[in-house]
Amino acid sequence: MTPPKPRAVGLYAIILFKAAKGVVLLALAFGVYSLVGDDLAAALDRLLRVVRLDPEREFFEALATRLADVTPATVGWFATGTLLYSLFSLVEAVGLLFRAGWAGWLAIGESAFFIPIEVHHLVGRFSIVVLAILVVNVWIVLYLYRNRNRLLHHRHHG
Repeated sequence: MTPPKPRAVGLYAIILFKAAKGVVLLALAFGVYSLVGDDLAAALDRLLRVVRLDPEREFFEALATRLADVTPATVGWFATGTLLYSLFSLVEAVGLLFRAGWAGWLAIGESAFFIPIEVHHLVGRFSIVVLAILVVNVWIVLYLYRNRNRLLHHRHHG
């Protein structure tokens, strides 16, 4: 009798993280698409009133002024970029679920790509959220790289 394979709790955590990120970004993309052509400053005002924040605070007034300059095309491009990135995360999650080697390398590459950006941001202005994201990305890179042969199926040509 062969011993059971050890559970890959770390891999399942990464899959869950990538899938959740993909779903949240997908919802954000559709939400942003719904704003194309809208008066963004008025939409911000409505949102702030719903969550009971004062839209006349200086920060929100400055944000509303900047939103007035955003074109529908810019909103559309932002929504499209967010949609594509959400699909990228969902493809990673599904690939990792099936333990595809390419998905492991994709997740390693994506997570590694953001590490210098996060470090640069932390050097300029510390943020606990960015620090947490940095720690998660470093962990993903190290975990998947160190465990790639045990966790992922690799095709061998020849």
